[in-house]
Amino acid sequence: MPSQNIQWFPGHMAKTRRMITENLKNVDAVIEILDARIPQSSRNPEISKLTGDKPKIVLMNKSSLADPEMTSRWLAKYTNDNTVCIECDCITGQGLNKIAPALKKLCHEKLERYESKGMTGRMLKTMVLGIPNVGKSSLINKICGGKRAKVENRPGVTLDKQWVATNIGIMLLDMPGILWPKFEDKIIGENLAITGAIKDDILDIETIATALCARLRKHYPELMEARYKISDRSSYEELNDYELLELIGRKRGFLISGGEIDTERTANMLIDEFRAAKIGRMTLDEI
Repeated sequence: MPSQNIQWFPGHMAKTRRMITENLKNVDAVIEILDARIPQSSRNPEISKLTGDKPKIVLMNKSSLADPEMTSRWLAKYTNDNTVCIECDCITGQGLNKIAPALKKLCHEKLERYESKGMTGRMLKTMVLGIPNVGKSSLINKICGGKRAKVENRPGVTLDKQWVATNIGIMLLDMPGILWPKFEDKIIGENLAITGAIKDDILDIETIATALCARLRKHYPELMEARYKISDRSSYEELNDYELLELIGRKRGFLISGGEIDTERTANMLIDEFRAAKIGRMTLDEI
């Protein structure tokens, strides 16, 4: 990964920050969606600053792709008196049945006030927030039982807010994804690139895959060795991360003329297999 800090702040993200501030007074709670594979790197600190002490549900999405032991640790870290953290999968629907009860518990005082005024059955209004490509539209479509929000496996698809009614007693305000103006920590930028939160054409694919090799070597060497048939750890202990990428390419037989390794093909394969959890269930953020 190049040493310079990654900057990626399209104009619509500045607009999103303004929309969050303007619409926060209209909602009872916030649903913040994280990527369970990168629960720290995918948590935009701007969101906590903007939403303040609003009751919050934190959804650890894509938990079926993440390391379950690490997910349990992050759930405990993010849960407090004002926040309930739930592991889920917005594609399969796993864990989504916990959202409504958790919201009602967090907002019980407000619901009691509504009932005292004869407003029984009033829907709770929630704002759905998160970085691009983390699963906001998939969540909305799943709990609405139909296609209400545009979904694509690339960041930056939702560009404006939209209110959506659900059949679980809550209204959702879907907001565009919001990233930071600048990633001061290079590791965060790398993790976002590895998981696809940053558009793949912003960073070189071999650079992203080399960063992933560093994570595999450090945190999940056994999974890497099993997937790519690397039988002897000593065979790569002395290699740098790019050379480890080349070794994986050689093991897969990704060779071009002259016996040279096709590192671009290797990089694309490695990133694709990580994102599909073919290497194994992994979490890149430590705790």
